[in-house]
Formats: sequence, structure tokens, C-alpha cells
Amino acid sequence: MPPAQPGPPVAPPAALTLSSCGGDKADSGTTPVTDVSTAPADKAATVLDRPFKKPDLVLTDTQGEKYDLRERTKGKPTLIYFGYTNCPDVCPLTMSNIAIAYKKLPQADRDKLRVVFVTTDPERDTPKALGTWLKGAGDPAFTGLTGDFPTIQAGARQIGIGIDPPKKEKDGSVVSMHGAQVVAFSPKTDAGYVLYSEDTTADDYIKDLPALIKGENP
Repeated sequence: MPPAQPGPPVAPPAALTLSSCGGDKADSGTTPVTDVSTAPADKAATVLDRPFKKPDLVLTDTQGEKYDLRERTKGKPTLIYFGYTNCPDVCPLTMSNIAIAYKKLPQADRDKLRVVFVTTDPERDTPKALGTWLKGAGDPAFTGLTGDFPTIQAGARQIGIGIDPPKKEKDGSVVSMHGAQVVAFSPKTDAGYVLYSEDTTADDYIKDLPALIKGENP
């Protein structure tokens, strides 16, 4: 079935889930945050039946300055991902895949695209720590945001991403449970209309970013 468009029948819903970086899918004991259409087998992108409004988030960027997400990304194609810098696998891989695709874009498209990483572990992810990590795991042009956890959690939930407070394991490690989806926002409507799972590859992003930058369905 092709991506859901206004009018045609939609695919059966699939619930978003929490995942632990380095661990299994988590059962948070709550109902799913949202329902989405199932992506076609040959596509990484899931086009949402009901696009999300951009989160109303005012946080702190890697320069220690206030960053109003809606204001700073208005009218810009934007990818938003919630994760943490001490994640051993999913978060760095996701940001690396996006960075690989980003570097393949013409400079004009790179100038338009906003890639925003919001920490789910703000106690450890200071502005300086985020900036250093993004240079290695992503790209210096990407935006890293931190702040107080309740604000971040509420903002994530606005786009269907569930996150739990970081907790210390028996071995002393700190694990942050969070939805591992990347949400793409249209420059035309500022709505989050496309979803990518943690299984999305660099090649998938390379293929889809040109369309997302134009506000089109991938």
C-alpha cells in the first residue's frame, strides 16, 4: 500500500514503543502514546495519518543559549530525535546515519535542514557534553538541546515519543528508556508528518532527505 494520503484508506495502526539503548524493547506499563500507519515493506518512512504539531519546547542549546524550538525551526525542514550521549548503540548510530546522509546533500539543502537532538538524560548531558558528542556522533551543524527532564518529557510526548527518567542499573550504569523514532517536520506546514524507526539506514535517509527538505512525501 502506498503512503497514507488524505482521502485513500489507511493501513492498520502500529503503536510506538519505548526502547532502551543497548537493551530490549521496554514495556512501560502504559497505553501506547499514538497510532501510526504501517510503512510499506519497501520504504523506511511511515507517513502519519494525523501529523504532529511541533513540540512547544524552550530549552538550552550547546552554546548555553535559550533555544525556542518552534521559533528557530519555523518554515524549515526539521528532523527531531530524543536520545542521550551515553547510549552505547542506538543513539550514536541514528545520528551517524543522519549525518552521512546530510553530508551527501548540496550545500543549499544543508543550509535549509535542521537536525535537532534532544537529550533524555539532561543531568549528565550538559550543553558542553552535547556539543562534544554531536561533533563525533553527528555533525557540528546539528543542534543539541538540554533542560529539565519534565519539560523534555512533556515535549517528547507531544510528538508521540515516550521517555522515562534515567535510572541506575545494578552494575552502576545509567539507562535512559526512550522512543527511538526520528520525526520529520515539513517546511510547508511545520507539522511532523513522517516517522523513522531505529532500523532506518543511512541509505534510507540519503534517499528520503531531498523529498523531506521540499516538504514532500518520501
